[in-house]
Amino acid sequence: MKKIFITGACGFIGSHLVEELTRKNFNTKALVFYNSQNSIGLMKKIDKRILKDIEIISGDIRDGDFIKNVTKNVDVIINLAALIGIPYSYHAPKSYIDTNVYGTYNILNAAKINNVSHTIITSTSEVYGTARKVPIDESHPLNAQSPYAASKIAGDQLGLSFVRSYGLPISIIRPFNTFGPRQSNRAIIPTIITQILNNKSGTIKLGNLSPTRDFTYVEDTVNSFIN
Repeated sequence: MKKIFITGACGFIGSHLVEELTRKNFNTKALVFYNSQNSIGLMKKIDKRILKDIEIISGDIRDGDFIKNVTKNVDVIINLAALIGIPYSYHAPKSYIDTNVYGTYNILNAAKINNVSHTIITSTSEVYGTARKVPIDESHPLNAQSPYAASKIAGDQLGLSFVRSYGLPISIIRPFNTFGPRQSNRAIIPTIITQILNNKSGTIKLGNLSPTRDFTYVEDTVNSFIN
């Protein structure tokens, strides 16, 4: 049975991915960001019958020695840990570099040292910036419009460099606008649903209506990792 190490397991997509992998009888090792309350974040929403079969550890991908130690005897690494959110990145860009660039390096270096058979790096649609063509495909130029986007591009390029330099087996996944249960209310679809539930007049406030987006249900996003 493959042992899969998932970072960012306490988050929206991560908690669903850990749950589904465990449901499919994979040996799952879930990393949650260390905190003094010993909180496992959104993993607390996982069915208790499934949660008991998950190996949960607390830590930080910014600690290279820690990551090397916890990825020993692991077959696959799925890196979902990231500092997200565009607005805050304008105020604290170094924080994004520390987690999204140096943290990704720690994952890649550990995978190389421990001979991990496959590593999946989670990127973002933000690496493309404002679309120069629609639909966007993998040939679209990378165009960082925020420090957050720049940090994710850097992490992606580090991953590709490890493929070319060391032959490390790596995949990069760029989910677009995933939505579903457990998502933060700051996202647009939960915002619309909340407004509908709370606003008896039926008036929805969305701001600029000209942008277009493709949305992917979280179950489909999770399946892209598994398949």
